[in-house]
Amino acid sequence: MTEYRSQGDLAVATTLQDFVRDEALPGSGLDEAAFWHGVERIIADFTPRNRALLARRDGLQTTLDDWHLANPGPVRDQAAYMAMLRRIGYLVDEPADFRIGTEHVDAEVAVQAGPQLVVPLLNARFAINAANARWGSLYDALYGTDVIPETEGRERGGSYNARRGAAVIAWARAFLDEHFPLAVGSHRDATAYAIDGSALTVALGDTTTTLADPRQYVGHRGDAADPEAVLLVHHGLHVEIQLDRADPIGRDDAAGVKDLLLEAAVSTIMDLEDSVAAVDAEDKVAGYRNWLQLNQGTLSAPVDKDGSTFTRRLHPDRRYEGPDGPFELPGRSLLFVRQVGHLMTTDAVRWRGEPVPEGILDAIMTALGSLVDLQGRGSLRNSRAGSMYAVKPKMHGPDEVAFTDDLFAAVEELLGLPRATIKLGIMDEERRTSANLKACIHAARDRIAFINTGFLDRTGDELHTSMRGDAMVRKADMRSTAWIAAYEDQNVDIGLACGLQGRAQIGKGMWPMPDAMAAMLEQKIGHPRAGASCAWVPSPTAATLHAVHYHRVDVAARQRELAGGRRSTLEELLTIPFATAGERTAWTDADRTAELENNLQGILGYVKRWVDDGVGCSKVPDIHGVALMEDRATCRISAQHVANWLTHGVVSEAEVEAALRRMADVVDAQNAGPGYRPMGPSYDGEAFAAARELVLEGLSQPSGYTEPILHRRRRALKSRLNGAAS
Repeated sequence: MTEYRSQGDLAVATTLQDFVRDEALPGSGLDEAAFWHGVERIIADFTPRNRALLARRDGLQTTLDDWHLANPGPVRDQAAYMAMLRRIGYLVDEPADFRIGTEHVDAEVAVQAGPQLVVPLLNARFAINAANARWGSLYDALYGTDVIPETEGRERGGSYNARRGAAVIAWARAFLDEHFPLAVGSHRDATAYAIDGSALTVALGDTTTTLADPRQYVGHRGDAADPEAVLLVHHGLHVEIQLDRADPIGRDDAAGVKDLLLEAAVSTIMDLEDSVAAVDAEDKVAGYRNWLQLNQGTLSAPVDKDGSTFTRRLHPDRRYEGPDGPFELPGRSLLFVRQVGHLMTTDAVRWRGEPVPEGILDAIMTALGSLVDLQGRGSLRNSRAGSMYAVKPKMHGPDEVAFTDDLFAAVEELLGLPRATIKLGIMDEERRTSANLKACIHAARDRIAFINTGFLDRTGDELHTSMRGDAMVRKADMRSTAWIAAYEDQNVDIGLACGLQGRAQIGKGMWPMPDAMAAMLEQKIGHPRAGASCAWVPSPTAATLHAVHYHRVDVAARQRELAGGRRSTLEELLTIPFATAGERTAWTDADRTAELENNLQGILGYVKRWVDDGVGCSKVPDIHGVALMEDRATCRISAQHVANWLTHGVVSEAEVEAALRRMADVVDAQNAGPGYRPMGPSYDGEAFAAARELVLEGLSQPSGYTEPILHRRRRALKSRLNGAAS
């Protein structure tokens, strides 16, 4: 049971109060009593506003449900439908043209395009790996993934495969030739790299050449005549040619090259939201502590690998000797923190006996954790511009963005920070935000530093918003619907029109298959080509490979090409993806069963780990055994899709119940092993019950979100386990 101490009208969980007093406040200059008094004032001021915004969501949804019940089936008059949305305030007037005024933004956010990692903040090892993924080995990324086919003797195995290694080296040399060409010849024929004055020289046997663009050489490490590293730059991203003739790889290379180190994850989002399972004060403090220690530069984690144990720590900055003298480059990714949205409450703090809005507590505690960096007290710097970067998910429309802007201002006042120190990232992942994106940006125009598209949650909200209208297309067909193309295009177009280029990131969503890197390398180049300055990747390895795309595409130039246009219309964005009568007729019993089983297997596989193990994001095998990155957003889609088909009679409740048990057996078989608690044959555990509720009660869940059910079931399991342990 959670223990509390009183702070005015607040009851603060002992574990949170101890963390604040003993870890977060020391050295900050803040008085503990004054801090908690300020926290109480913020909670008292913003909790009623938070509740009112949620009530507004519910009211709009009820109105939409009633409209669809009165006008069943596909929308027959799009103009009338949109007029109704304006009349009820779902759509607001678009503001006059403006440009954001965000200042003191780090280059990684304002100008440098590149990959962006998203990792669960509660996992210290993952957090450190992601922060350190600013630099990644291209050789390792190629050798260890399917980018190099396992054919013609190039298979991966327990020992080094020289033929596979040769293919890696050839791939890497081609990369150098493409983006760092020599004045004459090819990097594949290089026999030595050296620095002559302020220029890079490359020996090609008996001849010597240099770079076709000498400005691409920016520094080196070690002796100029025989450097250990040569630093190059292209499209703002650095590549380090690592040289060591004594290395097992370098000794067999004519030039002594042992690796190419690519600047990769330019920024990382440390996630307290969809990828974590934080349901109580203990969980919340674990996340806040990791965020504090990241900002202090002290976060570490033990690692067991190949029979040995070591401690993983954050990388220091990288030092080089350049033509104009010594300099440093950041050794770590620039860190954002993703807080939770407005929906959930947490009993880590109670106000007048009630749990407080979790998003308000996140805003306060993550800013407190950033204070050590903002005050320059950490051993390693995150923001060199003096800013904190916070991503706010699941906001519905400009009023909710304005609420967040005001909340951040109140937190800045509490901590003695200048206005707009806390930069805001808007997740464009709810339908009312997409439809009013320009107004949303305007509501936070002096602190906006990030917008992105989140296809998964956006689809979940699309399903729930129009749930009562008709049956939706099959889940896989969503990607080819009109609203998706409009959504992806308008996010970039509106962001550019509001002046985000040079001041803020415009991002795209996650690659979901962490083991399919060849496909990622082929397909994800579409994100920088779309004008996005960052796009999400699931691992440091994926970040290294995705970095190649930002060498192939000049994102800044692409954004200049796109600026000034609007490639889609609001009508297209608001075209609901209902299945046509012909599509529904064409669905066979096998089609319906396959769709149902695919959705339910994904829900069960994810929810089992969430509820039983507290794992909020992981590789979950799909029904075909393909590992997919699953989080609450993917679960929301699947649950809402089944709920939609159930609502409109495409499948029956009996079919759902039977399929749940069949798919539970599939998930049990996929995960069978020591310590695993199967769902069958009793099907009475918290995880199975949660999955069942998500589907059968999906219609009544606020915005179709999964959090209320998952949190309740996880807390129930933890309570039972803790009771048994005591």
